[in-house]
Amino acid sequence: MLDVAVIGCGITGANVAYLLSQYKLNTAILEKENDVSMGTTRANSAIIHAGYDPEPGTDMARLNVRGNALTRKQCEAFDVKFNAIGSLVLAFSPEEMKTVQHLYENGVANGVPGVRILTKEETLKMEPALSQEVCGALYAPSAGIVEPWDLALALAEAAVQNGVKLHLETAVTGAEKIEGGWRLHTTKGDIEAKYVVNAAGVDSDTVASMAGEPGFTILPNRGEYYLLDKSQGGLVRHVIFQCPNKDGKGVLVSPTVHYNLIVGPNAEPCERGDVSTLADSLAFVREKAVKSVPGINFRENIRNFAGVRANSDQGDFIIGETAPGFITLGGIKSPGLSSAPAIAEDAVQLLQKAGLQAEKKDTFVCTRKKRRFNTMTPEQKAQAIRENPLYGRIICRCETITEGEIVDALHGPIPPRTIDGVKRRCTSGMGRCQGGFCGPRVHEIIARELGIPQSEVLKDKAGSYIITGTTKEGGLHRGE
Repeated sequence: MLDVAVIGCGITGANVAYLLSQYKLNTAILEKENDVSMGTTRANSAIIHAGYDPEPGTDMARLNVRGNALTRKQCEAFDVKFNAIGSLVLAFSPEEMKTVQHLYENGVANGVPGVRILTKEETLKMEPALSQEVCGALYAPSAGIVEPWDLALALAEAAVQNGVKLHLETAVTGAEKIEGGWRLHTTKGDIEAKYVVNAAGVDSDTVASMAGEPGFTILPNRGEYYLLDKSQGGLVRHVIFQCPNKDGKGVLVSPTVHYNLIVGPNAEPCERGDVSTLADSLAFVREKAVKSVPGINFRENIRNFAGVRANSDQGDFIIGETAPGFITLGGIKSPGLSSAPAIAEDAVQLLQKAGLQAEKKDTFVCTRKKRRFNTMTPEQKAQAIRENPLYGRIICRCETITEGEIVDALHGPIPPRTIDGVKRRCTSGMGRCQGGFCGPRVHEIIARELGIPQSEVLKDKAGSYIITGTTKEGGLHRGE
């Protein structure tokens, strides 16, 4: 019997697993997809919020500010891209300046460092590309941008290296209370654990209901985005928000850690898992974005995508023991990414309060160093090629990603199984051509390194086969 089973390996579940891996425990992660960080964690604004938006006294307020500080430390320790560029919340009317004042007061009450209100002149001096209609702004220097899927991966990898077992493609379908713990029914058989942590994101209410009355309902909400080429990445230097409303924090404009420009999202109710992008929704995003930054050149768009938020019918995060020994982390919407490491601390404390006996290990993996060819000096590149000639072959021209980096990822602690899995680890395919050049080459490398036919290599989730056709005998390939 496991000591703890963690359901879900997005940013919240990965943080919980990483903390638990530092103790002498038998822990496992149960993830329904074929890779980690496949839900909201990989499709969001990639913002580490400062903490002025949540109302004082809420878990969101407490955990956002704490999580912001912890995320910075994690990114440094695990060599995850993070830029503390700060954020601006723009006001376009005297009425919106009242909202800015309220957010400022929230920020002060929540302990957000350095938050202050700017005049119109100060705002435009800081960001000359903004609309001349701006009246002022709230400035929060502690906000930042991050590579969220890589942070989740780094934490999950460290957990695995510290002894946690990761079960991919293992969806939980039921739960029953047994003597001394829980029996979880999964698509790969039953798993027993003394304690369970439900970090299932958009499905957290469904999983909670397996153990009893969940007490909350997830109301999935889709947000759609533009991702623009690096030619637009320098248009603004901070995360640019509009004043929040009932639908969320509004449409933002921000640089990314890869020097692109991200614009979005909108907020629309949707079905769970519905990540479609719609022309009308994207037109709305575009209309709102140019109100803040009129000069955005949307002809430089290289990709549209959508993510689904785990909004709930509660006004705060749901963090608690929803059944004996069954800890639920539900409704982890924005600022969930920013709060995740602090949420994990709460989860471990709840487990200990529920009776989990945990002794800290003397040593455990708590750092990572990535080899990024495109950031090396000429001398470092030459050395990398001498050590491994595969670093001398460029596979992704847009991002300057080498075969050596891809092969290293394919033999890492959590090897990718798909083209998009390689993309999330190495950024191959994230550039201007979006994998048009490197995709077939990555496909070949995955098949070679994993020892599988190319017809078995997936683009992304289960069933996303790339190669289809018939054999000489007339039978269909797997990719039918």
